[in-house]
Amino acid sequence: MPSLNEFIAFKAAIELLKERDMKNIIELAYNKAKEQQYLPKEQMINHVKDIYAPFSDEEVSAKIVELLTPKDTCAKVEIVYQHLEGLRESCPNHKGDWYFSGDYPTPGGVKMVNEAFISYIEKVYQF
Repeated sequence: MPSLNEFIAFKAAIELLKERDMKNIIELAYNKAKEQQYLPKEQMINHVKDIYAPFSDEEVSAKIVELLTPKDTCAKVEIVYQHLEGLRESCPNHKGDWYFSGDYPTPGGVKMVNEAFISYIEKVYQF
């Protein structure tokens, strides 16, 4: 998995948490991920989802637009994408929405995202 810092939705959620003085959620998610770091992958829980939980799709999308719009742009920028409900409805037998939802369908995926989050916190984010 690439660095979580490469995912614009993750960056947007982190920025929203900072702006709304909810940074404690980041630290709680990190501590939970660290606590289970050496558990068998089948016992792990995806705590990275806690980063996104306080926000609606619209809030994250608006922050993505803000982050991706160059400062000197005068035009209104919008990002249009399929909402998760529509994606799931269009592909009901496919569990591949993890890239967008964080709902990893396998224990290995949960382990990988927790490891990526721990790495992000320890290398990029400063409490």
